[in-house]
Amino acid sequence: MKNIFSLLILCGILIVSCDTKGPATRMINMIPFESVKMHGELRERVLQNLNRLEEEKYQPQNVFLTEEQSGNWPGDTEGRTILGLVMDAQASKRSPVYLERIIDMIPSKLNKKGYMGGVYEGKMSEQQLSGNGWMLRGLCAYYEWKQDEKVLEYIKSIANNLFVAGKGFYTEYPIDPDFRDKNVGGEAGTIEVRGTDKWILSSDVGCLFIGMEGLIHAYAHLKTPEVKAVIDEMFAKLREIDILKIQAQTHATLTACRGMIRYADITGDYSYVEWAEKVFNLYKKHGMTENHANYNWFERFDTWTEPCAIVDSYMLAVQLWQHTENPVYKEDAELIYYNALSHAQRDNGGFGTDNCPGIASQENCLHPHSYEAHWCCTMRGGEGLGSAVQYSAFVRKDTVYIPFFRECELNLMLENGKLGLVEKTNYPFESFAEFIVAENQQGEVTLKFPFMSWMENLTLLYNGESQKLVKEKGFLTLTNKFEVGDTIQVNFEMRLRKQKTLNSTNTKASQYKMYYGPLLLGDEEIATGEYKNMLFNVNGRELTPVYHLMSNKMRHKEYKKQILFEE
Repeated sequence: MKNIFSLLILCGILIVSCDTKGPATRMINMIPFESVKMHGELRERVLQNLNRLEEEKYQPQNVFLTEEQSGNWPGDTEGRTILGLVMDAQASKRSPVYLERIIDMIPSKLNKKGYMGGVYEGKMSEQQLSGNGWMLRGLCAYYEWKQDEKVLEYIKSIANNLFVAGKGFYTEYPIDPDFRDKNVGGEAGTIEVRGTDKWILSSDVGCLFIGMEGLIHAYAHLKTPEVKAVIDEMFAKLREIDILKIQAQTHATLTACRGMIRYADITGDYSYVEWAEKVFNLYKKHGMTENHANYNWFERFDTWTEPCAIVDSYMLAVQLWQHTENPVYKEDAELIYYNALSHAQRDNGGFGTDNCPGIASQENCLHPHSYEAHWCCTMRGGEGLGSAVQYSAFVRKDTVYIPFFRECELNLMLENGKLGLVEKTNYPFESFAEFIVAENQQGEVTLKFPFMSWMENLTLLYNGESQKLVKEKGFLTLTNKFEVGDTIQVNFEMRLRKQKTLNSTNTKASQYKMYYGPLLLGDEEIATGEYKNMLFNVNGRELTPVYHLMSNKMRHKEYKKQILFEE
């Protein structure tokens, strides 16, 4: 089968990135949770999601599901719940109530071979591998946090007795687009009627590679040649897939990309980052909706969004910026956060699906498709929000990168000592951010503050004095031996702007969208009075952001917001 990525390279339409093999790009490090104390709207989101994940549905007596209850996704609910709790707890600094009891119950829930679900002799289940992949992700995150050695044994058991035992099967995973059924599937994927003598397949086409991502996380701790051989076998098959023709699930594809970036960091082979970058740019063209969310499958435009994939796309965009320093990906991440991820979080803290405005749906308005995807997206929301907290800053030697403005306190370990910063901002609803130096053991420090393409007339003040603007790769740079009490202010202006649509196939050439800064604007038919200071009159229409902070209006069937407009 001809590979879609080969075609893209031949056509020369890929965005050229920085050399991901150079050592400089590999040394920008994400900060640990201990280094950030979050305030503001992101903290509210994290706490509300954590509260939701401690309600009855996710408590120990209910979270472990039978095969029938899970819809043939063994380990999926359990693994995602563990992962969400681990991330939310660290991001909020609040101890989870039920997490340890869930961990303690795991041995009694594994099958006789030591993994979740049934035992299929001579056959592999795509959904079982995916669900156990989430178990590996959750358990690895818990192990990294608590260093609980018994959890490492669970990781070994699942990795070796399910994934490694399946070596050889992955080369025979069906990838012929004519064989896979591309007209089935709901919000929760189902077993395909069509399978093979060796594979039980899923309507979530490609979810096998969600399992691969979990195995890669396990490999970071196990480092055995047997696990590596299976990862390499899986990735070799993945590279053969024409993801557009097979109409792969976007969630599965983006998850695989995140996995390969982790694999690049583990192995030192940064060609995997280049592969992930190519796929992400393909996704932006063929899998991203007009509010920067996702179509559930590539080029199936009459479907719905999935916050799991929104989380994946957000994390992947940040990781691509981290590895390439291409500022485009930093802007992608911010657009995804404010217009897709934030729109999908509901007032109970969970996450729900939305529609996909465009030609296929015959809709110009954005509105909820389902109130909450409690079986998967609510838990993954915890990973997305927790990651956003960690993305508040990155460090490299004596340099601090602030890729996004967040209301928070930072206590960073640099090359030669600690640096403490207090960040005050109400971005993007106000056009400034202030940083106060709380501690500096490092001495001379380089601070990098974000500027985006939608920011104009920037000024940088150090202790009230204007500084020369040094712009580089989407950052304003300031170097000094900062003292306790020093202040740095970043000021800028943002304006209304008209932009073309993202997907030319699913929208008309005459259609456009309106933005203010990173905020996509829409015309709400039933006004709620929210964001009165963010009301924009455009051609007689009153537009407000699609962004909301867990508004209960998402419960109302009447709620919708027009985001596509005609010239």
